[in-house]
Amino acid sequence: MNEPAELWYRFAQEDLQAAEILFREEMYNQVCFHSQQATEKALKAVIVKLLGINPPRVHALTDLLRMIPPRYFSTVRSAIIGFLDVFYLPVRYPDALPGMAPEGLPGRREAEEALELARTAMGETEQILAIHT
Repeated sequence: MNEPAELWYRFAQEDLQAAEILFREEMYNQVCFHSQQATEKALKAVIVKLLGINPPRVHALTDLLRMIPPRYFSTVRSAIIGFLDVFYLPVRYPDALPGMAPEGLPGRREAEEALELARTAMGETEQILAIHT
């Protein structure tokens, strides 16, 4: 694995670990945020590895997935775009969206889904990086 891709992947692993710890502590909005971050950094690792370029400084998973050939992340691509991509901003700041907090914060069900998507994305990233080493 080349060093820049490995660094992105290592940071993604740390975000996934944080999400898992936060899930046990029932901090579900932060689980969603760190799941989004783990997935974002995993996608950036793949971009570095496959395209040989520095990833763009964007947080939208949709934008990152557009750069990655469709055969990758095919089983979770629509779920990442439709579910996980919404968690970057609203779960970080209580005033990000009117009426978002506290009643609109993600609950256990959303946190479980976000965490599962991040785990799946990380597993696929690991395979991609291993194949293209």
